[in-house]
Amino acid sequence: MTVTADLNVSARDKAPGDVPRHVAVIMDGNGRWAVQRGLPRTEGHRAGVAALRRIVRHSAARGVEFLTLFSFSSENWSRPAAEVGFLMSLLHRFVRRDLAEVHRQGVRVTMIGEREGLEPSILGLILEAEELTRNNTGMTLVVAFNYGSRNEILRATRKLAVRVAAGELSPGEIDEATISANLDTADLPDPDLIIRTSGEQRLSNFLLWQAAYAEFYFPDLHWPDFDEHALDEAFAAYAERDRRFGGLSAKVAR
Repeated sequence: MTVTADLNVSARDKAPGDVPRHVAVIMDGNGRWAVQRGLPRTEGHRAGVAALRRIVRHSAARGVEFLTLFSFSSENWSRPAAEVGFLMSLLHRFVRRDLAEVHRQGVRVTMIGEREGLEPSILGLILEAEELTRNNTGMTLVVAFNYGSRNEILRATRKLAVRVAAGELSPGEIDEATISANLDTADLPDPDLIIRTSGEQRLSNFLLWQAAYAEFYFPDLHWPDFDEHALDEAFAAYAERDRRFGGLSAKVAR
């Protein structure tokens, strides 16, 4: 896919106070938000969609180039059928009601995750969103749907194994760049900042390869309560980090 920004500009070339170029979010806590209020879990997911709208708009306004949202993991299919069905209905609703607005804002939508085996109706919605926004030049909204990082790495490994078996590639030619080029995120820069709401401090099989040098931020807010101010606070915390990428701190280097 064609990416809307210049991928040759590395995150390490950005000034320390800049807004992160690529922000990834694990939108956690919808169910707990609802339970705390004596509401069905589905109401938490509904409120989570409202938070999603806010964060997409504000991220674009702040100059974020790539926003990746962990919307539905490959493990989420094990949830109760009624809850999964409701989540799928929210996806339908997003495409039918929100996609036009996202498109008007110049946002480009793309998906990462396993597409094989998805129901045709769901896959059709994803393809519709990608096709409509393909030529937009604003922020790129990456929807991680039916996504699991181990599955992503497994699929990439299999693709490389097929090429090796066909004699197109030797094992010695496989390096980090080769693996990255075969991941779902091949056309995307690695995330600079990963946010997980609800106070949980783990990745839960999200962007394991890509997160090697990402900064992490774990607010105690449940996702439905995560608003523009909370995102600004995350960016302010990020601006204070000293990103070394395995090297020395700029202060130590002096």
